[in-house]
Amino acid sequence: MKIKFLVLALALFAFSCKDTENIRKLPYYNSSAFTPIWEKPEDASFHKIRSFQLLDQEGKTFSEKNLDDKITVVDFFFTSCPGICPKMADSMTKLQSEFENNDDIQLVSHTVTPDMDSVSTLAAYAKRKNVHYKKWKLLTGNKEEIYNLGRKFYFVEEDLGENKDSSIFLHTENFVLIDKNRIIRGIYNSLDPTSMASLSEDIKVLEQE
Repeated sequence: MKIKFLVLALALFAFSCKDTENIRKLPYYNSSAFTPIWEKPEDASFHKIRSFQLLDQEGKTFSEKNLDDKITVVDFFFTSCPGICPKMADSMTKLQSEFENNDDIQLVSHTVTPDMDSVSTLAAYAKRKNVHYKKWKLLTGNKEEIYNLGRKFYFVEEDLGENKDSSIFLHTENFVLIDKNRIIRGIYNSLDPTSMASLSEDIKVLEQE
């Protein structure tokens, strides 16, 4: 009886270990080259989204503190864009619908034409696009601040954009996934359904960390 119990216990332990080993993990990124780092960073100097202060579509301050303890999908757009932005908005809308009731997940879109996209313009855009304020923030503010964040901290243009400044227009279809510690965990092409499916699954992986 004891032997049978021991065999059963060992089998359960082996199965448990196997399951643990098979849990998928996301890499960490600390440069625009997006070279994956698989060990959890312990160094306080590891790249993360720096402090900032912008305004959302209701005129409320949105800062790096709003990223803390949230899984965040980030993009950069402008309300008058006739090309890729409507398709990017469609991809964000699908994420909004999928994670609507999950308070740990938020969507954040920064305008790259803040001189044209005022708070009131963003509010009107949000109404047209059925943006749910609790889930999806649209941000405006200082142009240099936004471009610096996008290129040097979110690496939204990957290694092509890191050395550009705000005089060169920032325009990309990429979405960036940020974890609850403000660390980059993935970059995705919002126009590619396969890439967006990967983003959805990666969000669920982060939820398990």
